[in-house]
Amino acid sequence: MRAGRCAWPRGKVVGGSSVLHSMMHTRGNRKDYDRWAANGNPGWNYDNILKYFKKSENMQIPELAKDTKYHSTKGPMNIQEPNWRTPLSRAFLDAGIETGGKIVDYNGKKQIGYSYIQFTMNNGSRVSASRAFLHPIKNRNNFFLVKNTMATKILIDPRKKRAYGVQLIKDGKKYTVKARLEVILSAGAINSPQLLMLSGIGPMEHLRNNNIQTYINLPVGYNLQDHWALGGLTFLINTTDSLRFESIATTDNVIQYFCHHTGPLTAPTGTEAIAFIDTKDPRNSVGYPDLELLFVAGSIVSQPAYKHAFSIDEHLYDAVYKPISNMHTWMVFPMLLRPQSRGRITLKNEDPYEKPLIYANYFTDDGGHDEKIMLYGIRKIIELSKTKAFQRFGSKLHNIPIPKCAHHKFDSDLYWACAMKTITNTIYHQCCTAKMGPRSDPEAVVDPRLKVHGIAGLRVVDASIMPHIPAAHTNAPTMMIAEKAADMIKEDWGILI
Repeated sequence: MRAGRCAWPRGKVVGGSSVLHSMMHTRGNRKDYDRWAANGNPGWNYDNILKYFKKSENMQIPELAKDTKYHSTKGPMNIQEPNWRTPLSRAFLDAGIETGGKIVDYNGKKQIGYSYIQFTMNNGSRVSASRAFLHPIKNRNNFFLVKNTMATKILIDPRKKRAYGVQLIKDGKKYTVKARLEVILSAGAINSPQLLMLSGIGPMEHLRNNNIQTYINLPVGYNLQDHWALGGLTFLINTTDSLRFESIATTDNVIQYFCHHTGPLTAPTGTEAIAFIDTKDPRNSVGYPDLELLFVAGSIVSQPAYKHAFSIDEHLYDAVYKPISNMHTWMVFPMLLRPQSRGRITLKNEDPYEKPLIYANYFTDDGGHDEKIMLYGIRKIIELSKTKAFQRFGSKLHNIPIPKCAHHKFDSDLYWACAMKTITNTIYHQCCTAKMGPRSDPEAVVDPRLKVHGIAGLRVVDASIMPHIPAAHTNAPTMMIAEKAADMIKEDWGILI
């Protein structure tokens, strides 16, 4: 990776990372949320939170919309399948069936299996959280949004241990905004812990080392979790069926998109299909997936910007991928769903404009669990590539070795163990850094109503409160958390809202 580190971009834009993610809408598994509840968070079990997933959803896929137990057509967030896809995506599903899998609605009763992806889109265009939730209420009297503004500190009364406002900087000027009832922090899994710590809420010794007065000693920034994958597992084909920049960014396709919202430009980022696998019990249709296979109808050679987006080292790219840069390809990300490795967010110093320090700590778990799951995924993808479904396209594993790993025999377990630690792609699902849990939980930062332990008038509502990362892309679970939080806030303040 460039500069020896992974790129972790965030959504510094109205609508947050929902404006730049791949639009995949996955809720996770029933066992994720039952586990949250079992760890001392009443009300967060699956049967209780399903209604909040449905509350946001406007399911536009006809056969799924009929399943009213798991889906709704009344929410603001449109869920659709693209009206255009490559034949390679069908091959991925057929390969899954050939190897014993089933086609499922992964947001329905059973998650284990293969499926086309459900996207947050409408008529070929992105539906972000901003478009779904903010645009319709932008003229409401009690909604006020200030852009190009930096929140630098949560203001806390040291005697009452109560948050009473927020310090802001806009156009070089400092402002104080006071809260009548409470402060709600929604800065995400990286910046929420940063702002809590800058405000004196966090690990006492760490804050003291950064000259910050501590109001409450809490494990803020710990428990960092993410989904990551090997990013270079590429297959060559002898047809022209993959998505390549020069073949889709044509005048005809641009006209087709803007006039009719159809054609290749409606395919979100090339990701077309998905599979959820329980590696411990692969044949169990109601298992608990620990592996996701994310199918892409192209690879990092399909679009010149991909190597920059994924922060691939230029020398590695030239050695391994430049020789096939003009070829048609497909790839699958073997994505670790329930990692045991844990990272941490810390402050660089007390300056809110300094980015925090991020310790992902990928593959640091005891026993090599995360490596074993990733290796299982690699082997499964290669198995899929050899099926009749993919051999119709002449699929062949790209076998130029990564230079750093070339001392291992190509396609050996040792080679892939090296590869997964060399081209390591985040899937942008950072979470869990202000963990929800009871006061008795030494790792908890907020309680089950998302209120910060020991500080009145302060609530955190974003992906940082997740106790454990769900077996899902985190956009849908974060919206669920926000929907549930809205009800809890109304319950707590009643007629005052």
